[in-house]
Amino acid sequence: MPVPNPDGSIFSQLEAYGHKKVVYCSDPDTGLKAIIAIHDTTLGPAFGGTRMWAYKTEADALQDVLRLSKSMTYKAAITGLNLGGGKAVIIGDARKDKTEPLLRKFGRFIKNLNGEFITAEDVGTNPRDMEYIRMETQFVTGVPESIGGSGDPSPITALGVFMGIKACVKELYGNDNLTGKSIIVQGIGHVGENLVKLLRDENAKVYASDINEEGLGQIAKKYGAEAVSNSTIFDIDADIYAPCALGATINTQTIKKLKCSIIAGSANNQLEDEVVHGKMLLDKGILFAPDYVINAGGVINCYSELMGFSKKRTLQLTENIYEATRNVLKLSKSENISTIEAANKIAEKRIADIKKVKSSY
Repeated sequence: MPVPNPDGSIFSQLEAYGHKKVVYCSDPDTGLKAIIAIHDTTLGPAFGGTRMWAYKTEADALQDVLRLSKSMTYKAAITGLNLGGGKAVIIGDARKDKTEPLLRKFGRFIKNLNGEFITAEDVGTNPRDMEYIRMETQFVTGVPESIGGSGDPSPITALGVFMGIKACVKELYGNDNLTGKSIIVQGIGHVGENLVKLLRDENAKVYASDINEEGLGQIAKKYGAEAVSNSTIFDIDADIYAPCALGATINTQTIKKLKCSIIAGSANNQLEDEVVHGKMLLDKGILFAPDYVINAGGVINCYSELMGFSKKRTLQLTENIYEATRNVLKLSKSENISTIEAANKIAEKRIADIKKVKSSY
């Protein structure tokens, strides 16, 4: 899934990323400014969360939604789900700009796509917001359990990352026991906190970091983790680095500082440049678990809601992330290519195979 280098025009970006459709949503009455990106629907309707973020420019919002929606295509493909890739961004500060009318108006735009795009929560949105969107359209998941939804997907997302970490440990050490392993978890939001709990339950040494120092201290005390500053995490000699906040923390500068053997976390788009930094990690001997492979638990949770699967089936699908990760690592090793390149090849093959099937209808 190479990152394009478009010339800046909207249509050149769509062509570079290979998108099927991009919809701009504007409503002066509610203040809604949003973009819905549908990347690919070969495997099924485009699925992706709705992110609300105070982007500096509309161009930044477009770049984010294009990249994230393409990642969703690959994420669904590699985990064996019958979903395509999409994403939505609402431009605004979720703490002060988010209102019921704005979310319901956004729901109307989703409804007008007639099932081509299905959404869920993401950064800046929550199950309550999905409930407002559900008032206008059925094409939304992750609504509260009290009204028949799957609720907060964070515990399932964390479980998938946990399984990905164990798969990497198995690759390097011959067994997947995490007892005694040291792990830096950067970003202690809903997913990060659940991951810390799973790691501590298996007696791993956890260094936790977050910009919210007060919340960090409470969580560190709750689970017996060691709170560390964001500015010092790359100085720590740990086995595993688990980025669970925003993306692009793996770049030329941080790779030079990293002392870990494994990178495996829940953040999206962890590599600033997939090609350049994927190769740098390969050359340095750091095992990278592609983020869209191991953070797919949230998508699996929403897919299970769509399909009416039981919680037991949801857990089984999420635990399969272990084998999906192992397959990526094996291909990377056998072909001496970066793990992100290996994951992309596996995802692209499934999409291509299904396209052949559909073309014969």
